[in-house]
Amino acid sequence: MDRRQFLKSSSALLTLGAMPNILLATPSEGFDYELIVAPADVRIAPDGNTPAWCFNGHFPAPVIRAKQHQPVRIRVVNKLAEPTTIHWHGLRIPIAMDGVPFLSQAPIMPGETFDYEFTPPDAGTFWYHPHMNSVEQLGKGLVGAFIVDEAEDPGFDADVVMGLKNWHIRDDGSFTALTTPRNAFRMGTPGRLMTVNGKVAPTYYIPTGGAIRARLVNIDNTLTYNIRGDGSDLTIVTVDGNPIATPRPLQQHLMGPGMRLDLGFIAPDEADQIVTLYHKHEVLVRFKTVGESKQRRALPRLPLNPIPTPDLDNAETIQFAFEWDASINPVKKDGKVNYRFWTINRKAWDGMSAKHIPEPLARLEQGKTYIFELANLTQYHHPIHLHGHTFTVLDSNKQRIEPFHTDTVLLGQNETARIAFVADNPGRWMYHCHVIEHLKTGLMGYIEVS
Repeated sequence: MDRRQFLKSSSALLTLGAMPNILLATPSEGFDYELIVAPADVRIAPDGNTPAWCFNGHFPAPVIRAKQHQPVRIRVVNKLAEPTTIHWHGLRIPIAMDGVPFLSQAPIMPGETFDYEFTPPDAGTFWYHPHMNSVEQLGKGLVGAFIVDEAEDPGFDADVVMGLKNWHIRDDGSFTALTTPRNAFRMGTPGRLMTVNGKVAPTYYIPTGGAIRARLVNIDNTLTYNIRGDGSDLTIVTVDGNPIATPRPLQQHLMGPGMRLDLGFIAPDEADQIVTLYHKHEVLVRFKTVGESKQRRALPRLPLNPIPTPDLDNAETIQFAFEWDASINPVKKDGKVNYRFWTINRKAWDGMSAKHIPEPLARLEQGKTYIFELANLTQYHHPIHLHGHTFTVLDSNKQRIEPFHTDTVLLGQNETARIAFVADNPGRWMYHCHVIEHLKTGLMGYIEVS
């Protein structure tokens, strides 16, 4: 959308962020949305198309918007030549809707459909992606934002959704290696082209003097973004889909793969002014003010999500150590190496099938509070994600923590953090690092709540 189109747009469009190159998912008969998973050529690189895998033939993927406490029905149609599923990252939903093959549902085979239906209890910024052949399916583009709007509109003047992804592509659009053993053993294989909604350093138009909500979603396989900004007083209002009790100024914020960050700010009170967000010193996105000033002076306040309060006095503590696997990697029957570089409590995830479900890392009692002590005994970052629950980060041996709610905690080198949650959602829930090459080479397991 160019500046002239923006100025002609309605206020309803402003609430969607006036975003160039991004779509809302479309309804289907009997469903709120239909997602078609299929190959599609998309233009990301400067000199040629990329043979991506997409939702509804487009990248960025359609933004799904649901409403807190209201049911949403989504039909997924698989037109790939391989099975897939869809996981709704960060959403506290029933296990049958979690989208993990064999653990919670049968894979969606080529030509088949699967209908997801659930009622989001929490408002915030979430996302969706497959949980099969993850390096390739996510790496080639099957990643999208899922927004759950508050039960009552908080009253921002613009709501901008931004998916951050480094593409593994050359200038001509062809793919480079999505993974290599050398990099999977370390921090993961980096992409070459850093994009926001499939564009390099795009500029989005925002209302002059308006209250802006900027939603950042790290949909990358590998990269931890170091977010900072200038041009306005930027405030962190939510972390990983959960509003924080006391919004705080943005100085810098690390976002591992799978993590989200909502920033609020009052746009400059004059037209043609710029607010910029950076990854380290590299421009991610610019916002430019247009139109007459809305003269907002304060940001709307977001209500906290209804997260169960952990009973810390009666909690059971379980320790988890994330380490390298020093064993010799096994060779499959076809002669290919079955790389296993990472472990949780000295066990590497070896996959599962309809006939083989490994033992859980822990068995939890429904309704009971647990404290997980997470020890990263490596020199690399690990964003540790738990399905089906929202936990409270209590403290860390490396940084001062103001307790906050999340579904993914970023552990730095040799960092130990404690998290607490009420095991209130029965089922077998995946529990893994969200650096995709790490989970694919061992750093994954599940917990069982019963």
